[in-house]
Amino acid sequence: MSQPLTPEEQLAAAKKQLHIPAIVAICGSTRFMAEMAEADLRETVAGRIVVKPGCDLKSPNALWADPTEAQTLKVRLDALHRAKIRLADEVLVVGDYIGDSTRAEIGYARSLNKPVRFTHPEVDPDA
Repeated sequence: MSQPLTPEEQLAAAKKQLHIPAIVAICGSTRFMAEMAEADLRETVAGRIVVKPGCDLKSPNALWADPTEAQTLKVRLDALHRAKIRLADEVLVVGDYIGDSTRAEIGYARSLNKPVRFTHPEVDPDA
């Protein structure tokens, strides 16, 4: 008797059956939002679906003007980004700097056996 598929295996099988193109999660410091947009463009033109950070909490916005609300939002956005990494087939790290959050995302992706690419391979913390 065969073992039931894990949720990850079910997702991979469903994406294959539905002919879903490869999904790339873009990670990196929000200081590289312009570079992320360029990477999004290049990955999209290459035929991949892109998920990336949708908010830059370092830029002023009424949605996170209150510091307490901003901290609560950051926790929610971090969880949302981890879900994007789980959904993705691979991760692309953008920028020539790796901070603590990005380092944690790389570790998380690798713990899930997701391939991780870098726009600047020299910043790979495991290289």
